[in-house]
Amino acid sequence: MIRETSIKAVFPEKRLPHYPEDLTPDRVKQVRTLHESVDGYAVTPLFHLPELAGRLGLKNLYVKDESFRFGLNAFKSLGATWALTRILGERLEQPVFLLDFSYFKQPVIREKIRDLVFVTATDGNHGRGLAWAAGQLGCRAVIYMPAGTVKSRVKNIEKEGARVCVTDMNYDDTVRLAADAARDNGWIIVQDTAWEGYEQIPAWIVQGYATMAGESLEQIQDAGFDLPTHVFIQAGVGSMAAAVVGYYANQLNQDCPLFFIMESDQADCMYKSALADDGRPRVVGGQLNTIMAGLACGEANPFAWEILRDFSTGFISCSDGVAVQGMQLLAKPGLGDEPIVSGESGALGPGLVHCLMTDPKFSDLKEKMKLNQTSSVLCFSTEGDTDPENYQKIIHGPKAY
Repeated sequence: MIRETSIKAVFPEKRLPHYPEDLTPDRVKQVRTLHESVDGYAVTPLFHLPELAGRLGLKNLYVKDESFRFGLNAFKSLGATWALTRILGERLEQPVFLLDFSYFKQPVIREKIRDLVFVTATDGNHGRGLAWAAGQLGCRAVIYMPAGTVKSRVKNIEKEGARVCVTDMNYDDTVRLAADAARDNGWIIVQDTAWEGYEQIPAWIVQGYATMAGESLEQIQDAGFDLPTHVFIQAGVGSMAAAVVGYYANQLNQDCPLFFIMESDQADCMYKSALADDGRPRVVGGQLNTIMAGLACGEANPFAWEILRDFSTGFISCSDGVAVQGMQLLAKPGLGDEPIVSGESGALGPGLVHCLMTDPKFSDLKEKMKLNQTSSVLCFSTEGDTDPENYQKIIHGPKAY
């Protein structure tokens, strides 16, 4: 079935930004040094798609492909590895900035940490990343997942040695359940969103994601490509989006690109927060029924929201059909361009850009976003085919454009 494409956008008044200290180039360099010490680390590819860019009427289109990250098909392990090493460093009273990942894998250290249990709630990718990181360190993980989670995502987490509990709740209620379980059992919750009294670990996770942002800018500069004029970045709770926006803002300052934050229209808490335009985050309830499972989050990370609120040009709420367009487009981008396997949450950026550049009903929006033949657009494909069955149905189904 061809899904309808609908797009809503809001462009709130700019605020005086506060540049996040956690995401300065020096801090992000320290995080990346730790990541480079993890077995299997490699810079994920950034694809330049000139043929597709030309067809769309853009100067450049860049897509950072996170399906290669540590063999886990998504970027989330970046946040989990950094957060776990910070947690363990504090417990062992060791300065994590002076250590590498192998330190925590020494037999004498593993003996000290082997009884620790890490817990989280996840739509799939964050839980898999945490389970993998915990397994690398010889620790245990318990993962809670919301109602409607597909079996392939459960199995992928179980393969990493974690215990998985699928609930009958939506994502945000599952987060609360995981927090209660951590408190009742003496476990350590490692969640990529924050609430009152729980801010430090989510901030570390945001820092961890910034490695991806740092790689992307370095790849663009090393290749001699034009710097991006536009960055389209998807948001669930907003932690990954904040990492990208905060890093680029700190690195490029007045020369930073326009940032557009994208969400599913079934879980668009950022869009609704920006629409209210009073600086405070809003909540979206209900079942959050979207194919973009990684974005099915109705409550923003407050720390992330403040960064996105202060630096973003626009907030975009998109129907599932926009993501479908992106998946199909990246699977067959055109002669000479590299095909990219991008899942439902990963492909939203290219799908949105395609809609804006080719559908006349969005021409006014395209103009307002200053998208034209001089634009260099950067998108992040944050996951591969994490739901393989649905991915095959979509890319081999009728074209959505």
